[in-house]
Amino acid sequence: GAARQWLEKEPSRSILTWVDLVSKFINEFFPSSRKTNLRNEISNFQQRFDESFHEAYDRYKDLLRACPHHGFTELHHFDTFYNALNLVDQDSFNSAAGGNLLERRIQDVLTIIENKSKIAKFTHAVNQQTSVVTTAMTTILKQFQATPPPASVKSIKEICVTCGGSHSYYQCLTVGGKTFPELRDNIQGYVATAAVNYNQGNSVYRPPGVANQI
Repeated sequence: GAARQWLEKEPSRSILTWVDLVSKFINEFFPSSRKTNLRNEISNFQQRFDESFHEAYDRYKDLLRACPHHGFTELHHFDTFYNALNLVDQDSFNSAAGGNLLERRIQDVLTIIENKSKIAKFTHAVNQQTSVVTTAMTTILKQFQATPPPASVKSIKEICVTCGGSHSYYQCLTVGGKTFPELRDNIQGYVATAAVNYNQGNSVYRPPGVANQI
């Protein structure tokens, strides 16, 4: 890579100690102008209007990694980041710290910020998944509502096997003026009963098949 090419071009015995290597490396890849610009970005860091806390924190850490020799202390890191947040997020940190966040130990401050960042990222991911599912269900519902309902099934008209009328065979009044609702699911029993009824003198109408049973 670029670092290896640079090292191979260095004059012989120009680097004798680890300190020499670090110093030359920084001067080559982190010139003072770049370092100054990055330090200014870190010092003037501000949370954006449409930026969540965990997004701002990730962006702030990227700046620190981009300039590892910025020279700022950890206390300066946290002080800069805390004061760059909006009032809602500052209050949230103070609540988690049980008071002013910056009055806690540096390690406690780091733990609180890291934990809240992890929780915020997890909540954001869950909300995104929920939004995707809700959108999909809404789309399916709209498609369902836009689909015309199936044509209604026409009711089946019953026809009496005895007289051909528009009623069930067990409700036929031609068999001596009697109906046999108890035989609605037993047509053979109905025929037998109708035959008996006919033999007893109710000869108004003889259903088909009755004559064969007399």
